[in-house]
Amino acid sequence: MLVPLDRGRLWTGRFGGVRWVFAFTGEEALARFAQERARESGNAQDSARPWEFAELLGARLLDEVIPAMGEPAGLAVDVADPYGAMLFPPALGIVPEEAAVDAPARPVGGTETTGATAGGAV
Repeated sequence: MLVPLDRGRLWTGRFGGVRWVFAFTGEEALARFAQERARESGNAQDSARPWEFAELLGARLLDEVIPAMGEPAGLAVDVADPYGAMLFPPALGIVPEEAAVDAPARPVGGTETTGATAGGAV
């Protein structure tokens, strides 16, 4: 995945209480995003300037980068493509449990209770 950089940091945006990391499947998809940004901003230089980006595996973004952000975060892929855009929200099965907003709450102390008493009787 190609992830644009903004002052050396991954380019992100906020929507719906989630920070979204923008990623693209190739240079063509990133170029379409740059053109759309230029159209929206009215600044033609947005698409003409060189775009700095990092190249990362999608799995690394979801398994390592997103959880390290310390807040609800997801991955927005090819957002300038009306028929190919994909969103990977911070949900179980997409990101690790510790980063998922729909993960079950953990009890204090890090151990789960099953309803059994210390002697094993229920």
